[in-house]
Amino acid sequence: MRLFKSGFAALFCLLLLLTLFALLQPWWTLPSAWNPRTPLSLDDAITPVTRWKMHQLQSAPQHCLALLNSAEPDALQHMPLEDYTPVAGCPLSNVVRVQRTGVRFSAPFTLTCPVAVSWLMFERQRLQPLAEQHFGESISRIQHFGTFACRNIYHRKNARRSQHASAAAFDVAGFTTQSGVRVSVLKDWNNQSAANKSAFLHDVHDAACDYFGTVLGPDYNAPHANHFHLDNSNFGYCR
Repeated sequence: MRLFKSGFAALFCLLLLLTLFALLQPWWTLPSAWNPRTPLSLDDAITPVTRWKMHQLQSAPQHCLALLNSAEPDALQHMPLEDYTPVAGCPLSNVVRVQRTGVRFSAPFTLTCPVAVSWLMFERQRLQPLAEQHFGESISRIQHFGTFACRNIYHRKNARRSQHASAAAFDVAGFTTQSGVRVSVLKDWNNQSAANKSAFLHDVHDAACDYFGTVLGPDYNAPHANHFHLDNSNFGYCR
């Protein structure tokens, strides 16, 4: 918690300094990714300001949906959903139903809009370039374990609600390339006989930390041995 607060304070100071400098120097134009007054774009590079804008989407549902709607049809097929309660005690709000993005998924899923934005930016900016780097081709399919589950963390009776209880977390289990190469988090995280697969997974995990508030993988604990957990509940918790 202390690390989170100090990181947020540092980001706030940076935003303030950038804004003041832009106001005092009218000849200087901030790039969109560094300008806190410019709306977020799916093409913005990741900077501390971009991360702040992504965090703001959690309280700006209409802006978030408009951002998703700005994606090209081949980059996202989705349907906005009205707020509803699929299971008593776990209401869902600001969620969308994702059919596919630039990749196919093992099944459609419901996800909060801000996490969907994070995924889109991550997929196009880092996931696919990393696939090209390690395999010479792009990812065509994602195997996942879902997003929504009305439960507490680790199913503990007295624990806080999981991010999955609000469909605000995405569990990614594996990847398949265009030619059919399969990469499994469980089997290939430390697969010494397929070093390129292991290196790809480690690079994907590290890259995801720039786009999601919380990223958990096999090195975090046993329950995450077979997937990457991605959500936006923190501001840079990467394990």
